[in-house]
Amino acid sequence: MPAKRPAARALPPRLEDLPNVGRAVAADFRRLGIGTPDEIRGRDPYMLYHDLCRATRARVDPCMLDTFIAVVRYVDGGPAKPWWHYTAERKRVLPGSPGVRHVSDTRGADSRRA
Repeated sequence: MPAKRPAARALPPRLEDLPNVGRAVAADFRRLGIGTPDEIRGRDPYMLYHDLCRATRARVDPCMLDTFIAVVRYVDGGPAKPWWHYTAERKRVLPGSPGVRHVSDTRGADSRRA
């Protein structure tokens, strides 16, 4: 028997009215072609993160993936939880996803190779 999915909830009209979504996160959703909360239903947060990294041509802070997980789960009927609740899941699913490497972290390695 398939797992029971939480009941769909009525969603607000604006992305910014969802838990964990402010102007910057809403802009990232829009960059991916998602303009309303309803368009998030059933989406894969891991693919959203992958698509955002491709769209920006950069490795986006992995905390954004945590945020996508929180938002998708909420939209799909789960409880509203802060994005950091999903950090352990992300690290379990993607064990090679450490914190963000800043530009200053890589300069030394690059200069040593030259």
